[in-house]
Amino acid sequence: MRNPKWHRDEIILALNLYLDPYRGSIDSRNPNIIELSNLLNMLPFFEVKPDSEKFRNPNGVSLKMSNFLALDPKYHGRGMSSYSKLDKKIFDEFYNDRQRLIKISNAIKGIAQNEKLNSELKYIENDEESILDFVQEGQVLYRLHKYRERNSKIVNFKKKDILQKTGELRCEVCNFSFESEFGELGKGFIECHHIKPISTYDSSLTTQIEDLALVCSNCHRMLHRNISSLSINDLKEIKIATKQINS
Repeated sequence: MRNPKWHRDEIILALNLYLDPYRGSIDSRNPNIIELSNLLNMLPFFEVKPDSEKFRNPNGVSLKMSNFLALDPKYHGRGMSSYSKLDKKIFDEFYNDRQRLIKISNAIKGIAQNEKLNSELKYIENDEESILDFVQEGQVLYRLHKYRERNSKIVNFKKKDILQKTGELRCEVCNFSFESEFGELGKGFIECHHIKPISTYDSSLTTQIEDLALVCSNCHRMLHRNISSLSINDLKEIKIATKQINS
């Protein structure tokens, strides 16, 4: 069996090294490429690696670098023309946004090298590709987002704080109340959405109650459909505008 295709996170890390002026030669013996190979093997997904010896090994990383050569307008050789659509998409997205690429890459690297956190993120399930396609920062930071908003201790503090202030738990987008709709069955139930931009995450991030918003399951799902740019207020405006169009 063949090894799985490269994830967005992996391509981001590879592109970050490719664009590094101190990268060195595109060669499987390059220490920087060997270091990246080791990092890619630490990421919290791909539990099944059909060919573990070849999985993201230095030769494979070098080939990915050669794909970028074919996309690089400053390179006048040929490069490898076997780059994927995702390679090109990420190259075009970050080629002129180096600082953002460095920031995201450093965040992914920090999480991967945090043994305890990295291990816990392995148990966060994947969403379908239609949602992951919208996560510009990649799956590792998205998993960290879901991990933070599921922290039962801080979630319970948030619910208690809102109950003390308002006496009820309602969605901050649509005002839905599970208790009002389902009675005793819905009492105390609501989901929490982490409102800090995912691009600001790193392995040292701690969650405060002001970082969480109470949301119903439907609104939470919609927020995750465009998590890189959609805020609570944005979704409120979309809901209001849609209601006006349909009225």
